Amino acid sequence: MDLNIKTGSAASSETLQVVDTVFGAALNEALVHQVVTAYLATARSGTKAQKNRSAVSGGGSKPFRQKGMGRARAGTSRSPIWRTGGVTFAAAPSNYNQKVNRKMYRGALRSILSELVRQERLIVVSDVGVDAPKTKALTSRLKEFGLAEALIVSDQPDENLYLSARNLKNVDVCDVLEVNPISLIGFKHVLITASAVRKLEERLS
Repeated sequence: MDLNIKTGSAASSETLQVVDTVFGAALNEALVHQVVTAYLATARSGTKAQKNRSAVSGGGSKPFRQKGMGRARAGTSRSPIWRTGGVTFAAAPSNYNQKVNRKMYRGALRSILSELVRQERLIVVSDVGVDAPKTKALTSRLKEFGLAEALIVSDQPDENLYLSARNLKNVDVCDVLEVNPISLIGFKHVLITASAVRKLEERLS
């Protein structure tokens, strides 16, 4: 299949031939949902933790003798009913990772990219770089393509592009290696360079 390469407000006559397996795959909603859910779950920190009675320092000896004190017996000062004691049902660090193999992950990316093409949300350009790290320069560059919100995908990290986009609320920049399901579905349009399309083909073929 062929993708039109935009040079400005309208598509040019130049086209880019791409493989159907990457940009013409059928949408597998179940697979996309599973991969997106797993990606979000893996991003959870799961670091919440509290100390139970065995983890609190101290309390090794019996605080007072068993009988004759006129109060309830106690074996340790780190009991949950004591001040500075442990927590009864202490929270432990959790691991929310979900296993997604490479074949499933690549299949989900192919489904998302193909659906972006069908919905005309994937815009291929020859170049989207800016000469200097200026937000105004990137804003005017996006206006040439009629965009106010977009994910910009380049073939390699571009510091000028990144610095120009960091103050724009609805614009983000990444290179081919950073492309993930969340970033692709999180923006109304994806602006990608022709060279980045070739690298995505190599990565997902």
